[in-house]
Amino acid sequence: MQPSFDPTAAHFASRYAEAFAALPVAVQYGFAVVFGLVIGSFLSVVVHRLPIMLERAWRAEVDAAMPDNPKPAADAYPERFNLAVPRSACPHCKHVLRAWENIPVISYLALRGRCSACGARVSPRYPLIELATGALAALSLYAYGPSWGAVAAFGLCATLLAAGLIDYDTRYLPDVLTLPLLWAGLIVNFGEGGFATLHDAVTGAIAGYLFLWCVYWLFKLVRGVEGMGYGDFKLLAAIGAWLGWGALAQVVLIAAVAGAAFGIVATWRKRMRFEEPLPFGPFLAAGGAITLFVGTPLYALFG
Repeated sequence: MQPSFDPTAAHFASRYAEAFAALPVAVQYGFAVVFGLVIGSFLSVVVHRLPIMLERAWRAEVDAAMPDNPKPAADAYPERFNLAVPRSACPHCKHVLRAWENIPVISYLALRGRCSACGARVSPRYPLIELATGALAALSLYAYGPSWGAVAAFGLCATLLAAGLIDYDTRYLPDVLTLPLLWAGLIVNFGEGGFATLHDAVTGAIAGYLFLWCVYWLFKLVRGVEGMGYGDFKLLAAIGAWLGWGALAQVVLIAAVAGAAFGIVATWRKRMRFEEPLPFGPFLAAGGAITLFVGTPLYALFG
């Protein structure tokens, strides 16, 4: 007699989760860390290239709408430029990295943080992003066990990390990250076993957007300037869609305190001017990730 065969995706997902859970704990964490390091290497590419790709797309739209306008100077990157091509290269001498030079963290340590061709120093930011993503993968496994919930939690954290870094670099939160993240949160919470009920997720998306929208307009009416961008509204809406409306107060509190502390220290060390705008996205992302893993203990602290 042939065994019954269930072709549904849920059946396969369950079988893979069970097989992974049967592995020794050390193997599970080893796999999670390595997987996180690889994703971190890809995130470095996303953080660097996505803003350039978007700027090129905007310029093309402007050129198409206003063909008589003078064309801006071309950037220094190849005509074919996306997340896959061209291959990673040294920004100083354009040496194309070989496979062994692209191993997360290990290549950086082996080359002592320098290009193998010209000896120029490689930014430590790359291995730090990889290590952070590896740590987030391990933390997701620790918090949610060997389950698809851990995979979803890691996906949320990886996207928050990329969005926060892009906002820090460019003062822009791309819709291609924030909007899919919002919909992904609603999908994850659509059935049972999500991070919040679907009602709380939908309410969280609405409340997250409207809260910062109101803050934006209040600040503009009082001060006459914009205090934040629309990308911040969408990012908080996405976090609300993942964690539910009840988490938003703590997320905003963490973001506000962390942002204020960062601004004070940066101003004191003359890294930025007092009146210089500070990107809020990285701090919202940090608040969302912290709340994902620790819940809302601040509510009990403040009664």
